[in-house]
Amino acid sequence: MRFIVDEGRLILEALAKTNDRTAKPISHIDVTSSIPLHPEFPCSPELLSFLEGKQLLLEELPFPLDLIQAHYEHGYLAYEKGMMKTKHGWRCIRCGNEENHFFASFPCARCQAVCTYCRKCIMMGRVSACTPLVVSRFSFPQACYFSPLSWNGILSQGQQRAADAVEDAIVRNDELLVWAVCGAGKTEVLFPGIARALEMGKRVCIATPRTDVVRELAPRLKQAFPGVPLIALYGGSDDRGKFASFVISTTHQLLRFYRAFDVMVIDEVDAFPYSMEPMLEYAVAKARKETSSLIYLTATPHPKWQKEIKRGKRKAVTIPARYHGFPLPVPSFEWCGNWRKQLKRSRLPRNVITWVKLRIETAKQAFLFVPHIDELEQVVRILKQLDERIEGVHAEDPKRAEKVQAFRDGRIPLLVTTTILERGVTVPNIDVAVLGAEDRIFTESALVQIAGRVGRSAQFPSGDIRFFHYGKTREMVAAKRQIERMNKEASERGMLKTQ
Repeated sequence: MRFIVDEGRLILEALAKTNDRTAKPISHIDVTSSIPLHPEFPCSPELLSFLEGKQLLLEELPFPLDLIQAHYEHGYLAYEKGMMKTKHGWRCIRCGNEENHFFASFPCARCQAVCTYCRKCIMMGRVSACTPLVVSRFSFPQACYFSPLSWNGILSQGQQRAADAVEDAIVRNDELLVWAVCGAGKTEVLFPGIARALEMGKRVCIATPRTDVVRELAPRLKQAFPGVPLIALYGGSDDRGKFASFVISTTHQLLRFYRAFDVMVIDEVDAFPYSMEPMLEYAVAKARKETSSLIYLTATPHPKWQKEIKRGKRKAVTIPARYHGFPLPVPSFEWCGNWRKQLKRSRLPRNVITWVKLRIETAKQAFLFVPHIDELEQVVRILKQLDERIEGVHAEDPKRAEKVQAFRDGRIPLLVTTTILERGVTVPNIDVAVLGAEDRIFTESALVQIAGRVGRSAQFPSGDIRFFHYGKTREMVAAKRQIERMNKEASERGMLKTQ
């Protein structure tokens, strides 16, 4: 895509009446003057609504080029560079990438030259040196909702304290970390603050790294806020292209937003890929308004954040107890020898087999976590000799959703899994074991989350968590200490039920 510069204004080459040899890619143009808004212009509410709070590729706009150009010329939208030349190479404006190995070149038919593009965010559509990003310069008045919350639940003592802190951060446009143990009910903690934000006419976004969490939370949030338009955004979502006062989205989808939200909530901030991908942190920063609140939710903050909280350098509120008031089950360590060597001989350690047999005999459902897919497949083959109903699941498994649902329904007695199920799946009455807990993939965070699968129900608040290992690691010890520390804090604050 090339532009012609006419008295400081950009004209799409495709709309020029004659061929102009001065047409250039937008990345080569220095003048991008701001055009005053013309209130008398008969603007398109459909176009402006589609674009509001977003930063989109021209081809993502389902509107005629001449209509888009007219809105630009009357100050309602702006063309911005998709890529910018720097001293060291290029910078992608959409995703913030400046790493040279994530850029590549191709012969571009649109600008009739060899064009550089960003590979880092290619899954969202290609941004190249000749790609304009289109942003709105007009905002519709934001609706205020009177008493939008329709939820009759009662918050626990810990939840109420955190909910008050969240609401205060939203009103003050502050940053806050909510450190809530697995099963504390952190979604409900957000309800009063979100209600206050919607009453104040603020736009709210809950962002999470995983699509399945978006799908799970969307119906719960719609039920809690029935009178508020809510959209759920993820790859393939029917709501893509829409905008509403209340949005739940994967963090990747935030790359399309720009200065859109007054309240940004990041759920599972420690989870992959958000915890490992600076691009997603950039997307969050870009999607927030300059004056806005930022709420982080996690059960397992990064050790660096834990130190900052301890030193008072990061504002945080903790919920050290689950909503039902019972203590967190604490994992036990059990040496199982060189289990990988035994696995090569199509065997499992005797104590692991004993643990599995007991769960089958007592009809107690269980997860067995293993480090890697190849080991998972071997373990499943061995355990099927004990019970044909035992299955395994991993991220690439095409039947993953069906197997998880079968486990929820009680049709699978024991599910062997990788860390893909360390979060998000809640079954009322289960035990959990980890085979090879010493493996590097089982970080402190992962092990705390795995342990957090047990005892989440008020009817079944306890259960067995066993870390089978071939040598204790610092991560194992740190995970156990974190759980014990939360139980101690909950006890000292009088948040645990007396047995």
